[in-house]
Amino acid sequence: MIGPSSISPNAGSPDSMQPPARSTRDHVRTLLILGRTSNIPTVWSNCLAGWLLGGGGALSGLFLLCLGTSCLYIGGMYLNDAFDTDFDRQHRPERPIPSGAISPGEVWGFGVGLLVLGMVMLFLFGWGTGVLAILLVISILLYDWIHIAIAFSPVLMALCRFFLFLAAASTGDIGVTGLSIWTSFALAFYIVGLSYVAKSESTRGALKYWPCYFLAAPLFLAWLVNEGEFKTRGITLCIIAALWIFRCLQFTYWTPVKNIGRTVSGLLAGIVLIDLLALGGGTPLIFLLFLLLFSAALVFQRWIPAT
Repeated sequence: MIGPSSISPNAGSPDSMQPPARSTRDHVRTLLILGRTSNIPTVWSNCLAGWLLGGGGALSGLFLLCLGTSCLYIGGMYLNDAFDTDFDRQHRPERPIPSGAISPGEVWGFGVGLLVLGMVMLFLFGWGTGVLAILLVISILLYDWIHIAIAFSPVLMALCRFFLFLAAASTGDIGVTGLSIWTSFALAFYIVGLSYVAKSESTRGALKYWPCYFLAAPLFLAWLVNEGEFKTRGITLCIIAALWIFRCLQFTYWTPVKNIGRTVSGLLAGIVLIDLLALGGGTPLIFLLFLLLFSAALVFQRWIPAT
């Protein structure tokens, strides 16, 4: 119960109406949420898989690749919220910008700065990677700008991962190969399916089953390309990936209480499994690295929302 003695004498003053100052910790968390940084392990897995399919090379190059693409991913996510400010004020007021956790100008500044920084890093690999970086940035900006207004925005999201994977492959000693191109397409189909499910979360549209079929594209490719001694390992990884996809989908399609967010978060973490599938499992060390990235994505999602 509040009595007269518990009311501050300045309660009605203008200063008392101001929101409390946010701590540095709160601000850092806001930046992490804006960047959907829990998904960064999936960006690194795209880089590692693409780089290996492109012939690998010096680890310093892989580090620069991961750093540059992380800047592009986080910058793109910042601009996604910047473009969506008006929509979020009406439909998602808890998001950082409409809730007042951060100013639109700061988000625009971080977003544009990170995109520029990421492009500069990728251009250090040469013009081939630089051109793919430009195509990636165009896809990011186009998606951020019009994804709410168009029905086929998941295709634009898929293009982002498509060009990211190709850019990663282009940094390897061999460069872009036929297998890396086909893998990029399979990954893009997976992202199309994932994004259509995610789109139904934000628009509250009717759920359809057909996007789920796109999720099987990487499994189909692995079935086709793995031969001889790699066939058994490929089939095993296909089963593991299929079981994970099914587990994620059940939270939306086969439960009384639908949880689309949990489905989407799980499928996002599953990108790591798709990348591992593209490599046919690789060496024990490679397998361990992807397992760590998959685990990291799941753990980070406990603190930072994936969507």
